[in-house]
Amino acid sequence: MNDLEGVVLSVSVAAAVGAVGAVALFALARRRVALAATLAPLVVVGSVAAGVYASARAMFLSDADSTTVLLLLLATVPVALAVGLVLTARIRRVTTEAAAEKAAAERDREVEVRRREMVAWVSHDLRTPLAAVRALAEALEDGVGPVDEHVPRILAENRRMAAMVDDLLALSRLQSPTATLRREPVAVADLASDAIASAQPLADAGGVTLAWDVTDPVVTSLDAQQVGRAMENLLVNAIRHTRPGGTVHVAVACVEGTGAAAGTASGGASGDGAGTVVVTVEDECGGIPEGDLGRVFEAGWRSSGARTPERGDAPGGGAGLGLSIVRGVAEAHGGTASVSNVPGPGGGGCRFTLRLPA
Repeated sequence: MNDLEGVVLSVSVAAAVGAVGAVALFALARRRVALAATLAPLVVVGSVAAGVYASARAMFLSDADSTTVLLLLLATVPVALAVGLVLTARIRRVTTEAAAEKAAAERDREVEVRRREMVAWVSHDLRTPLAAVRALAEALEDGVGPVDEHVPRILAENRRMAAMVDDLLALSRLQSPTATLRREPVAVADLASDAIASAQPLADAGGVTLAWDVTDPVVTSLDAQQVGRAMENLLVNAIRHTRPGGTVHVAVACVEGTGAAAGTASGGASGDGAGTVVVTVEDECGGIPEGDLGRVFEAGWRSSGARTPERGDAPGGGAGLGLSIVRGVAEAHGGTASVSNVPGPGGGGCRFTLRLPA
């Protein structure tokens, strides 16, 4: 066999072995990409080895010489495996970094979308009291209308705008990466009692009954001001969406054990062991569509479904940030805030649950 025939034979055998190996690698890559990347250099070495060995045998080399050639080629297998492992590690790292960058970009996009929605909602809500203040002030300037009626209304709208700004500042502080909590031992029942007392005038004005079970004397370390505000926000939200004559029920309990976060506030003991403080506020709002439950805690979001709309006569209307603050307070303490529909007369209602580590 001349040199040209040997080259043709070597190329043909190498191509055939390489094609078979490539097909096998493609099939393997569909299930295990990393393993396919590791074995890819072996296919190259194998195809080259097969071509060289075939041409060597065709040139009538002795068995000893053919074996020597084959052993020399096989000696490159560890190198090929090492290259494959390096390639696999690099591919995994690049894939992980790309997935992390994609996830970060998606989170940034969602945050930006929510930020724009919040700015739009808050701007819209601020226009209403601003317009009212301007109209009342112009009426006073023109001498139209009694002063003793317009001035209290102006002050009321001013308080409403101040509450919106306070909510914005509170939410901004909770979302800040440098936010810190002023933790201290606090009786959670006392915080709940204070929140109930603060919300009682709003409940009376709306004809809503407040019922509570907050006798569990659990004491835990938390930021009393932040958690108190979260409880008050839950109560105000429940009262505003409950029909006149309805009832808002508040309960505080401590659930023992590591699985407490998954429990409910149906009961519990106050013991000293690790557990979860569970605060529930249950209203008679008529329920929330299941598809909207996941968005309830988004800043500024309002349901257009079955949930009873806020009464126009309820004082202290905010910018839809109260529940976002509740979630922010819960997460800052390492807890959770959730909502679920509960059956009952008149369409049932909602149960908001605030869980904090004890």
